[in-house]
Amino acid sequence: MKIYILVDDSKSWIVPYARILSNTLIKYKHSAHLVFNQIDICQCDIAFYLGCTALVKKNIMNLGRSNVVVHPSSLPAGRGFSPLAWQILEGKNIVPITLFEATEGVDEGDIYLSDKIKLNGTELNDEIKEKQGGATIDLCLNYVELFGTHVPNKQIGEATYYKSRGPLDSQLDPHKTIAEQFNLLRIVDNKRYPAFFNYSGCDYIIEIKKKKC
Repeated sequence: MKIYILVDDSKSWIVPYARILSNTLIKYKHSAHLVFNQIDICQCDIAFYLGCTALVKKNIMNLGRSNVVVHPSSLPAGRGFSPLAWQILEGKNIVPITLFEATEGVDEGDIYLSDKIKLNGTELNDEIKEKQGGATIDLCLNYVELFGTHVPNKQIGEATYYKSRGPLDSQLDPHKTIAEQFNLLRIVDNKRYPAFFNYSGCDYIIEIKKKKC
């Protein structure tokens, strides 16, 4: 089959996992192409949209027999941005991950497959992304292997939405304990969105690394 994998940010954390997916598909004798701009997608059997922040245009989606997104929430709950991070902040260590058909609406398509990302509560950002990336690859390979046999299911229930996270979302409260804010420390990106706090009018950056567990 001819397959495209789109990641619309070449610096995204998911790029290494998208490369693994592409290389694995090629190993299985598929024609797989990793691209970083939706205009590079051509006629194909499947187009995977991984970690994309912009909606894909309808004329681009018309090029694929199936257009697929993988999203870590139990849709329709948790549509939108950074759903895994938001759910970790809510105290969840078992997070659903869903593979569904892309539509013009945000995270509204029919569901083909689902699984769970299992955390133990000690993982930091890189470890969390590793588990999310692995689960994403597994769902995509399953979909390709059994392409055309999955029964699509309509999303059922109330839709909820998460907002986009930015640098200010990594701000700590100096008057709270580390334990109270540990889940926030788990999800911060030391390079792009480091944890910080303001004290006596000055901002201080905190970098977190795991020594042992």
